[in-house]
Amino acid sequence: MFKVIVDADACPRACLQVLQKHQKNFKYRLLTVASVDHRIQNSDHIMVGKGADAADLAVMNNTSTGDIVVTQDWGLAALVLGKGAFALSPSGRIYSEQNMDFLLEERFLKAKHRRAGGRTKGPAARTNQDDYRFEQSFLKVLDQASTQ
Repeated sequence: MFKVIVDADACPRACLQVLQKHQKNFKYRLLTVASVDHRIQNSDHIMVGKGADAADLAVMNNTSTGDIVVTQDWGLAALVLGKGAFALSPSGRIYSEQNMDFLLEERFLKAKHRRAGGRTKGPAARTNQDDYRFEQSFLKVLDQASTQ
């Protein structure tokens, strides 16, 4: 049985509800990971300390080939792909080897801009379209993971 692992520190509740909704039909283990600062409603949950990378390390330590990881963190997504797992964002972006170089370069340039005193935009407010796109992407990745 494969796992769906959620980097739950910044995962919208609507995404977690989609994951819980499909868990019964597809029979995967739904594991959430978050720092002590977050209240996550999931029976299979790992609570980590407030350290900067504590949740990421717990996600990586629990990820195996064929698992699905839901995260907004592009660096974590790159590491997950390197372990042979699938990764997607709460907005429905499916991470792949093909788009990872671009995303990591964009992350580097934005961080460099912020260190120099510049500002970057935060995420837009979540919409129903985001929820729909996430569910469709999740089902697509779920189909790939369940046929492995």
